[in-house]
Amino acid sequence: MKILIVLAHPEPKSFNAAKYQSAIKTLEENGHGVKTTDLYAMKFNPVYDRSNFTSVKNPDFLKLQMEEIYAAEMNNSYATETKTEQEKVEWCDLMIWQFPLWRFAPPAILKGWTDRIFTSGRFFRDGGYYENGTLRGKKALLSVTTGSPEDTYTKDGFHGDMYGILRPINRGILECVGFSVLEPEINYSVAHLTYEERKELLEKWNNRLKNIFNEAEIAVGKY
Repeated sequence: MKILIVLAHPEPKSFNAAKYQSAIKTLEENGHGVKTTDLYAMKFNPVYDRSNFTSVKNPDFLKLQMEEIYAAEMNNSYATETKTEQEKVEWCDLMIWQFPLWRFAPPAILKGWTDRIFTSGRFFRDGGYYENGTLRGKKALLSVTTGSPEDTYTKDGFHGDMYGILRPINRGILECVGFSVLEPEINYSVAHLTYEERKELLEKWNNRLKNIFNEAEIAVGKY
């Protein structure tokens, strides 16, 4: 199978980076094809403006959705960086996002990646959303780390239900274009883990990935 892993963390020695590298190794050792996107390492530009296109529909007023549709009609006249990432998403059977939860959301560089890559006319077309989305048949998995402990992310916890926090991503971004969503992999309070605890979590992650294509999608739920 074909897997795209997207990393959004600025520190190469971080636990997020360790999970990213470990996932690549495990999946390749189990015969899967792997492509990667390391957003900070490639200095990906998350700002979405006219630079995302090599064509211009209306030079006097920028309406991004109109320019997206026009770019699709003009043989995908997006910036090279954008086309490369779009092709990776279209290629994969499973997409994994590896990121820390910052202020109850993914890092801005990852959100900017979705803004630039998941475009109308290419990923949104013919009225296809959710179950009828263009990327239906593909799976997606969020691998997330937090600074706070697990008990703060429960329904009655200090921060609230983790599944509710992740719903805007799982529903509003991934399911919206057709992905089926797998159970998120969540590692809590990673800055306070011992070396042995981190090693144990990496082993657990690797064991899960060995059978990842046998997992059923979860019910994310609507807002």
